[in-house]
Amino acid sequence: MDDSKVTFPPPFKLGGTMYDQSTFKGRLFHFCGLVDPRSLFVSDTRLKAATDLLDSYQKGTISPAVTDKELWEAQRIKQSIIHPDTGQKVFMPVRMSGFIPFNTPVVVGLLLPNQSIGATILWQWLNQSHNAWYNYANRNATKPTPTSSLLMGYFGAVGSAVSIAVGLNVGLSKLKGFTPEVKALLGRFVPYPAVGKCMSFRGTSTSSILS
Repeated sequence: MDDSKVTFPPPFKLGGTMYDQSTFKGRLFHFCGLVDPRSLFVSDTRLKAATDLLDSYQKGTISPAVTDKELWEAQRIKQSIIHPDTGQKVFMPVRMSGFIPFNTPVVVGLLLPNQSIGATILWQWLNQSHNAWYNYANRNATKPTPTSSLLMGYFGAVGSAVSIAVGLNVGLSKLKGFTPEVKALLGRFVPYPAVGKCMSFRGTSTSSILS
């Protein structure tokens, strides 16, 4: 019999995880818990209860009746909402648990067919802005990043994405020897190279990578 199943959840460890991080399955379950959109609906009262419970554990004043499962859940809630460096709540749209529900409408907008140049610019700007904001909100805050570096990264990401998207769309419209249907099909792939998530990541998270 698998001992890990018998002892799950394992004894609580502050700052640890109840999943085995040496396995892909364990890492997957750990991050699925952090990005779980249900965390967005946690009330301030429940968040305070979770942080108070963890504080009591750290001080050694916790009630013996509290289970490991309750402690793991309290830690998951705190990690999903509170920035580990600043100790402040991360704004809902840029929490790890908020990336999918808040970014999905933008992704849908990027993939809309037959967009005008104005619409292309709008959706690329929204996407890169959300990515940059997300990276900044979840940054390593122990080492401040100069405002000039943040602005350079942001405008670089937006400018690159918009330039690629508009350039490819204009180029496709001028292609000869292709039917409108083929051009429309090729146009569906324009957002993929234009999104440039790596540009946003590098521009706003360089200090986190270096540290």
